[in-house]
Amino acid sequence: MNPYKVLGIRENSTDDEVRAAYHAMVKKYHPDQYSNNPLSELAQEKLKEINQAYEMVMNSRSGKGNADKHGSGSGYQNGGGAQYSHVRANIQSGNLDAAEAMLDAMGNRDAEWYYLKGIANMQRGWYGKARENLNHAVEMDPNNNEYRNALNQLMMSGGANPYGNLGGGRPAGNNLCNLCGGLCCADTCCECMGGDLCNCC
Repeated sequence: MNPYKVLGIRENSTDDEVRAAYHAMVKKYHPDQYSNNPLSELAQEKLKEINQAYEMVMNSRSGKGNADKHGSGSGYQNGGGAQYSHVRANIQSGNLDAAEAMLDAMGNRDAEWYYLKGIANMQRGWYGKARENLNHAVEMDPNNNEYRNALNQLMMSGGANPYGNLGGGRPAGNNLCNLCGGLCCADTCCECMGGDLCNCC
């Protein structure tokens, strides 16, 4: 795959031009543009290809090769920084489909990958999956307070309870607990991404 051809740019394009082309392509093939459309799956595949191309270009320009991408530290140290910042922005704005498409297209699954996947799971209300991914992030990078705090918040909110049809949350009959647990998890997601849903906690 020629990543420059995928992004529709020349090899001597500036970094700003690369980023601009990437953002334009992501916007063009964003899942929201293809909801209830038979081309939805093709758009998802194209988005994965675009993400891979962008990662290849940015890694080559930063001098990061494949050897850098097998550590267990933060993605910002392993060539995933630019993409992870886009994933965070998508999660923060509620574009979970785009965020997860970007994550799924990444070959390197380091601690930050599992952390962001867990945060996306939490926003969807998939607390069992969120717990698994956040646990994995903490195991890979136990000194990262951001990962540990997100996991602790999830556990304290009741999202780790094994009941419910998605492997997390409270029993389906207890709507008040579901509401409180959901609000706590939503607040945790906002705080992890720099916002604050409930300023009382």
